[in-house]
Amino acid sequence: MCDYSLQGIRNRLAEEGETLVVHRFSTGSKGLTSPSYIRTAEMPKGWLEALKWLFAIQTQECAVCIPDGAQLLLSGISARLRQQHGLTASEHVTFRQLSADAAVYRDAVEFASGVRVRLQELDAGQSVEVLALSSEGKLTPEILFEEEVSDSTDYRGMARRTPTSGA
Repeated sequence: MCDYSLQGIRNRLAEEGETLVVHRFSTGSKGLTSPSYIRTAEMPKGWLEALKWLFAIQTQECAVCIPDGAQLLLSGISARLRQQHGLTASEHVTFRQLSADAAVYRDAVEFASGVRVRLQELDAGQSVEVLALSSEGKLTPEILFEEEVSDSTDYRGMARRTPTSGA
């Protein structure tokens, strides 16, 4: 949900429909946050005000955590990544946790082509819209029409898949 490198930072779970940005936190690691958490005030005048301002930045930071499998719209993809992986400026992606190991950057996005890119490789300021926090129940019309459906329904009133023979 949130990379190990952001464990010392206040965090919360993302909300569907929310727009987030890639941000470099005070730890030096990149993660996702709400634009409202990013301090945009002008630099203070004087050394005492500057010292207060520096400490205030750390207390206002808040990482926004995304569960594995969440569906996102990634916008503002860099020219470098577009060329490297044949992407467009905006792509639908799936959020992935690549590892459960500690001390390893694990948060990534997976493109439709199967290419996975760690959040650390994305540009700070890049926009991420949370489309769905789960991939469950998100069938496209094409998938619905391609499935062979029996007459019976399951307990939720949804059509069950009919097993195919010889598969």
